[in-house]
Parts: sequence; structure tokens; C-alpha cells
Amino acid sequence: MSSIIVRGLDDTVKQQLAAQAKEHGRSMEAEVRDILTKAVRRPHIGIALLAAAQDVGGVEDLPVPVRDDVARAVDFE
Repeated sequence: MSSIIVRGLDDTVKQQLAAQAKEHGRSMEAEVRDILTKAVRRPHIGIALLAAAQDVGGVEDLPVPVRDDVARAVDFE
């Protein structure tokens, strides 16, 4: 197995990881390993949508609607 070192991790993130690990009954290292494993194995939504479109014949023939709306300024006051 490989190892990595994460530098510059915010203290609050480390505290949250420790709390989450405790809640799940495992070490912080095991918690981080689980989080990273799930993150990289999660399907990419763009690729999933592309594959779904290809399964039904692609999207090349779909009409692209004309956008004639004008952007509006946002007032934050």
C-alpha cells in the first residue's frame, strides 16, 4: 500500500475528521482512507451523462435553443 502526507491542513478540518472518525468508531487515518476511496470511486456526473446520451443515440441532432436573455446586475445592498 502507498502512503501520502497532507501538509497545510486547516486545524478545523483535522478536528472535524477526528470527530467524524470517532463517530464511526475508527482511527482518523482509517476515516481519511475511507473518504478518499469513496471520492475517487464516485462516478463523474459529466461522464455518466455522456454515456447515457450515447446509449440513446447521442445528442448531435438535438436543437440548441437560442439564448436571448440579458444578464442582470445583482444589487447586494
